[in-house]
Amino acid sequence: MSSNTQRFDGRAEDYDLYRQRYPAEAVLMRLRAWCDLTPRHLIADIGAGTGMLAEVFLANGNPIIAIEPNADMRAICLRLQTPSSSLTIIDATAEATTLPNHSIDLVAAGRAFHWFDRDRALTEFRRILKPDGWVTLVSVGRSKDESQHSTDFERLLIEHGTDHTYVRAGLRVHEDLHTLFTRDWHHEEIHGVLPLNWESFFGHTMSLSMTPKPTDPRFPQFLKALEGFFNRYATNGILTLPTTCWISAGRLA
Repeated sequence: MSSNTQRFDGRAEDYDLYRQRYPAEAVLMRLRAWCDLTPRHLIADIGAGTGMLAEVFLANGNPIIAIEPNADMRAICLRLQTPSSSLTIIDATAEATTLPNHSIDLVAAGRAFHWFDRDRALTEFRRILKPDGWVTLVSVGRSKDESQHSTDFERLLIEHGTDHTYVRAGLRVHEDLHTLFTRDWHHEEIHGVLPLNWESFFGHTMSLSMTPKPTDPRFPQFLKALEGFFNRYATNGILTLPTTCWISAGRLA
């Protein structure tokens, strides 16, 4: 678990600045319909990162406990704490949240879910959830399809990244989420686009855990390849990426 926790050391600022935000109203609308979500629900945001998913629930007025083991990420998440917000941030992991038994109405996890030890995390979720509590998994990012654009970017990450094969294997968790829930399974995908100029595209790519950092000897070749990709597919200085938001919810028991 320590290696996964440390993957985003030095990447939190880029992550918060350049990663795509969750579509708050689209997420809340579905969770209100599926889970009867109200502002009274106490939510545990597991693997909270810089607080992007917490932002969604704060906008709904919910009290939130953010569980995040990476210090850089927690430091940025702290910026969401205000005198009027009900946000608590805890240095802990998905597998050992430190939360009391049966204390949480809804467990939420965003783009971090594929980093968890799935079996141990689900056991922990069951422990901290109230009877009939809900789990929601929300992810948003670049769509992976068979287009030349997508294929070329995947090839770039495989050739110049640090462990892209491992990361892509982890992302397949989103293909079988329905197997995790015993009842009341809901799922929807929302498609969109993300326009990026060079600065935002570079920052977005540097927020990925598998890209070499500037101190890495592989960085010069990676940067050259990234510039070539941008110049090949950008139009008038803008690269438009197809995106997908995956929203799932269900009960574990």
